[in-house]
Amino acid sequence: MHVHKVTCVGKIQIYLPSEELAALRKRAKRSGRSVAALVREAIRQVVLQQQRHDGPVALWDGQPKRASIDHDSVHGQPSSRSCASAPR
Repeated sequence: MHVHKVTCVGKIQIYLPSEELAALRKRAKRSGRSVAALVREAIRQVVLQQQRHDGPVALWDGQPKRASIDHDSVHGQPSSRSCASAPR
């Protein structure tokens, strides 16, 4: 018994600079895959993988000026109150 899996697909048309299209065709030929298969794989790797990893966003991406161990000396001394005595 053969089971056929039906997949809904859409068709798109994209315009690429001739250099990119030539490189894509060359890569497809070398890999033995179609241009469409390479484009689908690229979309899965770039677009869909990023969607899975969307999460907290960095608020700052510069170089640190100090190590985290210096936090208290820069931002004041630690509170003498313990967490247990803090108001809730």
